[in-house]
Amino acid sequence: MNTKARIIAFYLPQFHPIPENDAWWGKGFTEWTNAAKARPLFRGHYQPHVPADLGFYDLRLPEVRAAQAALGREYGVEGFCYYYYWFAGKRLLERPFDEVLRSGKPDFPFCLCWANATWTGIWHGEPNRILIEQTYPGKEDDRAHFDHLLSAFRDPRYVTVDGKPLYVVHRPLDIPDVRSVMESFRAMAERAGLKGLHLVGVTPHNVWKPRDYGFDALVINRMPALDGAIPWRNPITKLKARLRKHRLTVHRYSDYLSKLITPHVAQLEYYPCLLPNWDNTPRSGMNGLVLNDSTPELFRQHVRDAFHRIEGKPREHRLVFLKSWNEWAEGNHVEPDLRFGRRYLEALRSELGGAETVDELSTNSEVAGLSVGQTSRVGD
Repeated sequence: MNTKARIIAFYLPQFHPIPENDAWWGKGFTEWTNAAKARPLFRGHYQPHVPADLGFYDLRLPEVRAAQAALGREYGVEGFCYYYYWFAGKRLLERPFDEVLRSGKPDFPFCLCWANATWTGIWHGEPNRILIEQTYPGKEDDRAHFDHLLSAFRDPRYVTVDGKPLYVVHRPLDIPDVRSVMESFRAMAERAGLKGLHLVGVTPHNVWKPRDYGFDALVINRMPALDGAIPWRNPITKLKARLRKHRLTVHRYSDYLSKLITPHVAQLEYYPCLLPNWDNTPRSGMNGLVLNDSTPELFRQHVRDAFHRIEGKPREHRLVFLKSWNEWAEGNHVEPDLRFGRRYLEALRSELGGAETVDELSTNSEVAGLSVGQTSRVGD
């Protein structure tokens, strides 16, 4: 374990087709469908993001999952936090993680985040179209849900805090009587022979006391609000958005950087969330949110700020979440792309103590060659 920080990267499994997405969006739909069709919406807008080392991969392939783990390990990521989907017993996008669990490969730490949101057509500009609704039927469903999770919690690769499996809930306050549900999960874990659970909620804006709601901690993911603000340096884009009543929001990453890590994260019950970049216009078009002009050098400042805030914590609790490993259609990834290569990963590793500068690491990567990409590229 790195003594400076424990980097846990959120991981999206939507890079393989499923029948539901075929029916909703067309045969073969994956996250790549949106990412690949993206185009710049204003001058200086970086789109599309095209993957480099790993190519346009398919997560049904174990070779891809092994290459991702190798890349994460090389650059200091302790584990992947897989988003998973549970809709009152119905699961979606489960195959990649199920195969990781069943096969025992890759031998790389992981934990789970329940992405408990209703799926809508927002990705295609249809926010009022309900695809599958997130419901909370009650105690019987809670027991079935926990029983499903138990085999993952017992896996020796599962990330723990103080010996307790780390379990994350994406929208904790959406759950009716959430404190009772979390206490039930905790009790079921203890009855199953675990030490308990380390329960973590995610909050984008309002910072609340996690223990009041049955959690041990909060991840503070301080995203800007979608408010339709476009700077005057993009006058044509601003005029188009107003005339067509779009809600495109554009911020400079450098302007927002100081707001991403709050003073709360110095406290034991709050964890920082690193945001290397954000641009969901591949999904939402002119109703999207853009943090423009992100660079690996600015991201390194962001990482340094987060690490500085947590340095007083016990090592076991120096958790820093990274959003995200691979959310390509939200322009939110550290996996290598054609523009920056591995430089976001290099920035992370440099602050973990792996090298002096981002430029030095870039040079070293060029000399050594892209070994992961050479052995695992799927999209050629």
